[in-house]
Amino acid sequence: QTPLKKTNALIAQMGITFLNAYVPSALCCPSRASILTGKYPHNHHVVNNTLEGNCSSKLWQKIQEPYTFPALLKSMCGYQTFFAGKYLNEYGAEDAGGVGHVPPGWSFWYALEKNSKYYNYTLSVNGKARRHGENYSVDYLTDVLANMSLDFLEYKSNFEPFFMMISTPAPHSPWTAAPQYTKRFQNVSAPRNSNFNIHGKNKHWLIRQAKTPMTNSSIQFLDDAYRKRWQTLLSVDDLVEKLVKKLELNGELDNTYIFYTSDNGFHTGQFSLPIDKRQLYEFDIKVPLLVRGPGIKPNQTNKMLVANIDLGPTILDIAGYDLNKTQMDGMSLLPLLRGDKNVTWRSDFLVEYQGEGYNGSDPTCPGLGPGVTHCFPDCVCEDSYNNTYACVRTLSTSWDLQYCEFDDREVFVEVYNLTADPHQINNIAKTIDQEILEKMNYRLMMLQSCSGATCRTPGVFDPGYRFDPRLMFSNHGVRARRFSAQSL
Repeated sequence: QTPLKKTNALIAQMGITFLNAYVPSALCCPSRASILTGKYPHNHHVVNNTLEGNCSSKLWQKIQEPYTFPALLKSMCGYQTFFAGKYLNEYGAEDAGGVGHVPPGWSFWYALEKNSKYYNYTLSVNGKARRHGENYSVDYLTDVLANMSLDFLEYKSNFEPFFMMISTPAPHSPWTAAPQYTKRFQNVSAPRNSNFNIHGKNKHWLIRQAKTPMTNSSIQFLDDAYRKRWQTLLSVDDLVEKLVKKLELNGELDNTYIFYTSDNGFHTGQFSLPIDKRQLYEFDIKVPLLVRGPGIKPNQTNKMLVANIDLGPTILDIAGYDLNKTQMDGMSLLPLLRGDKNVTWRSDFLVEYQGEGYNGSDPTCPGLGPGVTHCFPDCVCEDSYNNTYACVRTLSTSWDLQYCEFDDREVFVEVYNLTADPHQINNIAKTIDQEILEKMNYRLMMLQSCSGATCRTPGVFDPGYRFDPRLMFSNHGVRARRFSAQSL
């Protein structure tokens, strides 16, 4: 069973599926900022979903927004650009210019005020507020986005190329399915992999604190959430089908690239964490990425390590823009899409997250220490002030490895060999070869201070990698300093 049968048939089977697509930060706002800018979070400085974390802040608007890939498409490549749906979580906040702020680069702008909703929301329609209520046929957001998109395709100019970004909040909470889909998937429950409902031993304290086994009510809650998420995706599947049919009707399907992806993964019960994202594990950082378009052979899969910072460079490359003129950290996927032979590709990338929460104790959960947030009943908390980490995720011919460091008092380290342990149950930080640890630590410091081309240098397991242990000591200041640049 899958809620995305049409999407699979119309995009994946007609194009390419990337089996190893990731986000450098498993949270909506930093991840969306990475898609728009082609940059890692330490370079776009959006670190979490709050205004203080630079989500849609005045600073973001001034320093990053003018250089997003849609801004370049419109100003430098002559594209007509269309946006519909969820932009950044704090978009429309009064302190950030309200819904009157239309970011540069968009010819048509239909953006959701603040975070995900399905009914009773406000859209910024080219800077003017439009309220929506709770009548399914005129207000259900996924369908409204589909209709606006079809209208754009109907009335746009045929003399300029076009770019559309349709950003459905589904399957984000509150998981409100369309009425015709509320009875679907009644027998579906969250996957019971080997890391489901087990204690996260040898992991960061935030994971260790989860109550194991989970209560029956927590399990029921997460299964229910899983089912409802699937139900909301049925409307997304309808949207994809309508768009593909419209492009076909317009005679534009064969010369249009279509990308389907997500801003983060999601966990449901792994290591006894009921539901959320924000953690460093595969289930949170791995996302789908399907692409069809001219020059892409059907029914392909690709195992290369790709990330959402690659989307901007790829789309600019398709539009013929010189990527050397950008400050983007990602790489164009175009050679992979075309099936070019002998492409040199990355073997690792950076994952980084700065925890949300304040440096005080939660009165409802005093035993949990400072700054916990996003807590469930039983004091199972999904985030904290010091849930701040950075990882190198490596995938090469010889290694499938993740090395992570926490920026907390204990400088906690987690290392996983995903070849032997795909569900990341055993932290091998204490048993892995010391030389590998040192190399990974050094590579992490390099990636955390990288920008543009330096983010694309050879990884630890590439033949071109050079490691000089002496540099570890001269560079040691980087490690102590590494999150200060983010704390804007």
